[in-house]
Amino acid sequence: MTSLNDTPDTPGTPVTPVLAAGCVLWRRSPSAGALEICLVHRPKYDDWSHPKGKLAPGEDPLAGALREVAEETGYSAVPGAELSTATYMADGRPKQVRYWAAEATAGRFTPNEEVDRVLWLPPAAARARLTRAGDRELIDELPGAARPA
Repeated sequence: MTSLNDTPDTPGTPVTPVLAAGCVLWRRSPSAGALEICLVHRPKYDDWSHPKGKLAPGEDPLAGALREVAEETGYSAVPGAELSTATYMADGRPKQVRYWAAEATAGRFTPNEEVDRVLWLPPAAARARLTRAGDRELIDELPGAARPA
């Protein structure tokens, strides 16, 4: 029997997980000052998620997370507390995504091939919109990590 950690062609050989990083990007609403979470829509997967992506070989995870935020959302961000690491199977391989809370600073979204839309939503609405159930738990960790208004 092949385990989740075996390669399909060589049972018993551990599969190196895909390493990725991202952020639960947040800001204070420009009008009301309430907490808002940024979600990205990826047309390739037709899903809503937090900005994240694969790390380059040897790339520092936090640097990669901030790079992915900039690439996918157009925003620069100030990192805060590290959040939970998500571990799941993607395309038949284990994937580990390290996350940080990060406050959006300057920037502006421009649609691109990878991300065609972003939404800034209150936490409850963001939680409901996320495609992966595991991504919702990250929002539950955020209020303690986000700075108060």
